[in-house]
Amino acid sequence: MKISLKTILFILFLTLLSSSLQAEQTTTLTRVVDGDTLKIIYLGQEESIRLLGIDTPDSRVNKKTKRDAKKSGQDIKTILEMGKRATGYVKSLLRPGDLVTIEYDVQEKDRYGRLLGYIYLRSGKMLNEEIVKAGYANVMTVPPNVKYKDRFLKAYQEAREGKKGLWEE
Repeated sequence: MKISLKTILFILFLTLLSSSLQAEQTTTLTRVVDGDTLKIIYLGQEESIRLLGIDTPDSRVNKKTKRDAKKSGQDIKTILEMGKRATGYVKSLLRPGDLVTIEYDVQEKDRYGRLLGYIYLRSGKMLNEEIVKAGYANVMTVPPNVKYKDRFLKAYQEAREGKKGLWEE
């Protein structure tokens, strides 16, 4: 079977067009799972979306909580309390039924099948950045999804210096 150059170029054009259409999408929030994970309606189904570029403490005991406790020297109870505070902050910004806009980076999904994205509130503010600015998240950029790394690092530094959120003394 011989494929013409025109056919290949047409297929390439359609592929690029469809990926650019998926680069940003407005959808409905169904619930806040924790400080860095939400449930949204995606292609007619409820899906998890992990907020790119940030990491909040977990609010449930799991492998990550145990790893974080070992790494930080904090007890699990403290980490869970910080996770609940981070989740509470996100819930103060979002309610089920709210419309949000997702911006994707290089990868659309992680190894667990969760969507990956930057979430924009109706105000136009980026949720990921707002969580860091308020002091409820660390910066965690994983290549190749590093589009806003510098913005997040600046917000993190300002939150730490301003003793905001989890950095309060």
